Parts: sequence; C-alpha cells; structure tokens
Amino acid sequence: QLQLVESGGGTVQSGGSLRLSCTTSGFTSDYFAIGWFRQAPGKERVGVSCLNNNDGTTWYSTYVKGRFTISRDNAKNTLYLQMNGLEHEDTGVYYCADSTEKAMCVTRFYDSWGQGTQVTVFS
Repeated sequence: QLQLVESGGGTVQSGGSLRLSCTTSGFTSDYFAIGWFRQAPGKERVGVSCLNNNDGTTWYSTYVKGRFTISRDNAKNTLYLQMNGLEHEDTGVYYCADSTEKAMCVTRFYDSWGQGTQVTVFS
C-alpha cells in the first residue's frame, strides 16, 4: 500500500499561490491514478485534480481548471499541486490519494490517503 504524506499548506490572501507536495513511498504500476482531493468544513471530500498513471492524462474540476496544475516528479516520488489565483472557496484540507480501482477522480475509488494539509484563503 502506498504511503502518502502531504505538505505545503498554509494561510494566504485571496489571489495568492501555494504549492502542495505529496511525498510517496514510491510510484508503482499497481495503481490506476493518483490525485488531490479537498474537504471543506462540513462538506464531503471531492476531487480537485487527478493524474492517470497509465497515460499521464490529467483531470481538473471545473472550479480549479486554469488555476491549478498537477504534476509528478518520478525521481523524487512526489506529486505536486500548484495552486494559483486562490479564492476563499478553495479553503479546506487537501489530501492526496491513490486508486487501485479506477482511473477516475472520484473519492470512493481511492483507498490510500495521506493525513491532509490545511489550506486557508482569506479575502
């Protein structure tokens, strides 16, 4: 099972940027996808951006498309999420996770999760 540790969260003003990192125990071919999910206070955990492990294609939620960029450094076994133009609605705990079930950015298909990193955006 992949071990995942997120970092890079913080508190920023609206319009600011953050880069989240997810250090893994090692990328393997055992999973279909890896991605970032957000859980806002009192809300369900939802997909933000995911990366298909087989062909490298990326998916973004409509809300973050054009502002966030997902990437991976295989040499460092690390997944990144560059977040620009942050808005108050981006506030929440961000988790990285991998899926051994399907290459879709849907929470229920993901089985290994990190502990999360808090992102707070103030106006």
